[in-house]
Amino acid sequence: VQLQAFGGGTVQSGGSLRLSCDADGNASIRVMGWYRQTAEKQREFVASRHRNGDTEYGEAVTGRFTISRDGPKNTAYLQMNSLKPDDTGVYYCKAEIWTGFGYKDKWGQGTLVTVSS
Repeated sequence: VQLQAFGGGTVQSGGSLRLSCDADGNASIRVMGWYRQTAEKQREFVASRHRNGDTEYGEAVTGRFTISRDGPKNTAYLQMNSLKPDDTGVYYCKAEIWTGFGYKDKWGQGTLVTVSS
């Protein structure tokens, strides 16, 4: 199973972007989520969504970002509103994929988000 992230770009402060993460194949995916890597911080949790609908958000994005998921398509979306320069970074999607023996984390390539002030 491969994950592909799309939707990064450059936006002004206060603007919005929507990221997509596609998982190919027919894998059973328990959780899909987003992390980001900034110049100053280690990889930081952004948001996740369990297939049962439960969501979690990092403190820095709560109230501004929304994660959703299209289950049949194994696609996750991250709607990012009210973007700030601190949101600048490389965003990675991650999925917990059933291997037949247990769930394993799979990472996609990153997509760069740049928020200008």
